[in-house]
Amino acid sequence: MIVLMGLAGSGKSTQGRKLAEATGRVWLSAGQILRETGEYDEILKQGKLVDDMLTVKLMAQEMAKVVRSGKDAILDGFPRDIEQAEWIAGNIAQVIKIVVRINVPKEELMRRLIIRGRADDTKEVIEERFRITEQNIYSVCEILATKGIKIVDIDGTGTPEEVFARLSSVITEVENE
Repeated sequence: MIVLMGLAGSGKSTQGRKLAEATGRVWLSAGQILRETGEYDEILKQGKLVDDMLTVKLMAQEMAKVVRSGKDAILDGFPRDIEQAEWIAGNIAQVIKIVVRINVPKEELMRRLIIRGRADDTKEVIEERFRITEQNIYSVCEILATKGIKIVDIDGTGTPEEVFARLSSVITEVENE
């Protein structure tokens, strides 16, 4: 499995979908899965995180479907915090090939999110998501790195095609090791 991490608007979903299409993997977005249930809209509209174990349960169910189908997955936005990272470390670390952090300056992220125009993309909600994610992302990566999972940073600025070229290069390198 491949994990894509980054702040909201960094292009995780765009790149995850492109990578899935190019490689035959299945794109699993924690945010998308939570939004599709319709049960957590109020929490998500406030920029808050859904309960860890609920998110883990939903993602574990989706990952199990992918594994049963004989495919590999791209995890987008999961793990998002320490509890979720500890679950991965204790349960599926051996199947995680790489974590790719997509880095984009906050000013650019804010511009992208305003353009995207999703209902939960208000300035206050975006700032809250940034705050929560920044608090957790490095701790999450430390936990995963202790399990021997490779962590790589890529530049998420430029066109989606330019970012995809960087992402593809990193994935190819890992797969050829």
